[in-house]
Amino acid sequence: MRSTFLRAGVLAMTLVLGACATNPEESTDYTAVSANAFVAANYRAADALAGQLRGKLADDKPLIMATIVNIDALDQTSMLGRLVSEQLSTRLAQGGMRMLELKLRSSIYLKRGQGELMLTREIGDVAHAHNAQAVVVGSYAETRDAVFINVKVIQPTTNLVLAGHDYVLAKEGTVRSMLQSY
Repeated sequence: MRSTFLRAGVLAMTLVLGACATNPEESTDYTAVSANAFVAANYRAADALAGQLRGKLADDKPLIMATIVNIDALDQTSMLGRLVSEQLSTRLAQGGMRMLELKLRSSIYLKRGQGELMLTREIGDVAHAHNAQAVVVGSYAETRDAVFINVKVIQPTTNLVLAGHDYVLAKEGTVRSMLQSY
């Protein structure tokens, strides 16, 4: 009986210590972040774009990430649009793509509180000025229960769509709060 308790204790201790160990290639913080449904959906979207872009882009030229905009008002966005854009850009950079951070560039007009909003006629000019080979653009549409997101990678010199992905987020607490006007 004592031997059974001892083995059970050793097993329990092994499980506890094993749970505390971290894989050096995957930090606990990253695991917690990527386990979030919102982040995971955006990372899957970026991974889908990256997969479609294989062999289509040069390694030495950057991409620009525009802010995801409201499909009903293309000159407006929300916290959701800005955060989706940030997470797509982050994930593409994690995958080895050269992402140009426009917020650090003084020559780009940033609409206060909106982010890097680009109209179609401006994309070519901005991309040329920054030697970018492609621009990631997108829009979102709200319904009562969901937010539909469309993202595309566009070649600015030809306006050809090089990659595209659609996905849906449930319009629950966190997502709903990011859509509210301030």
